Amino acid sequence: MPQLSFLARLGRRPAALALLGVAALGLAGCGGGKERPKADLAASQVTTIGVNSYLWRASLDSLSFMPLLQADSSGGVIITDWYANPSNPNERMKVTVSILDQDLRADALRVAASRQVAQGGGWVDAPVQAATVQKLEEIILTRARDLRRSAFEG
Repeated sequence: MPQLSFLARLGRRPAALALLGVAALGLAGCGGGKERPKADLAASQVTTIGVNSYLWRASLDSLSFMPLLQADSSGGVIITDWYANPSNPNERMKVTVSILDQDLRADALRVAASRQVAQGGGWVDAPVQAATVQKLEEIILTRARDLRRSAFEG
């Protein structure tokens, strides 16, 4: 006996065809034609990597000019290596960024910086101005908010 297609087999069984029709009608009613409500804002808690993705990406973007020593996305820690600005080679900086929470909040970000100056053929620790750290935090938070905003708009 030759192989029959699925529809040909159903054609021989009126009860099965009727049951299939009822199931199709029932499923057609599930959609209801209603649109799902759209979120007002992009989620502020995006944690597919262990910490807030917006803060993580913004931190990496903001520190992209510095060589990275360590980047641990599950722990939320980014440590740069020493960086000397070519226009001021007698000074170098090292930055550590810690993301402390899964939410996009200002208190979920901690930035620490170290500074050294060249003296007597070696490097000597020097104080970092508080404004430098605050400015870097502000840059990262602004970038994170921009990333969140573009995720909502895009």
